[in-house]
Amino acid sequence: MLVKKLFIFVTMIIVCQKPLKKLKINGIALFPFIFIRKPEDKENNVLINHEKIHLCQQLEMLIIFFYIFYVIEYYYWFFKLKDGYLAYRRISFEREAYTNENNLNYLKKRKFWNFRKYL
Repeated sequence: MLVKKLFIFVTMIIVCQKPLKKLKINGIALFPFIFIRKPEDKENNVLINHEKIHLCQQLEMLIIFFYIFYVIEYYYWFFKLKDGYLAYRRISFEREAYTNENNLNYLKKRKFWNFRKYL
């Protein structure tokens, strides 16, 4: 509950970054920022919601532990599946975000550490 209250008070900062244009990603959440590739994606509610889910996950895991766990989980799946994209899609944080990105009210009723359901 405390994390939800913290998240409400945290201002997310959306930044359009040219370096992302060289990557195959539309956005990335690095607390407290959401970096997006195209300026028009500021209006893409689904993409922004996806990244806001990641910001909430990052807060819950005290930011640094999110990144450590994310990398560990990625490499676990990468060595198991031998495919970078499939490994990325199997990460519990991504599974939660992709499953709920269309539900713009998800963060209002999301339970603490809900990504555990997707492990």
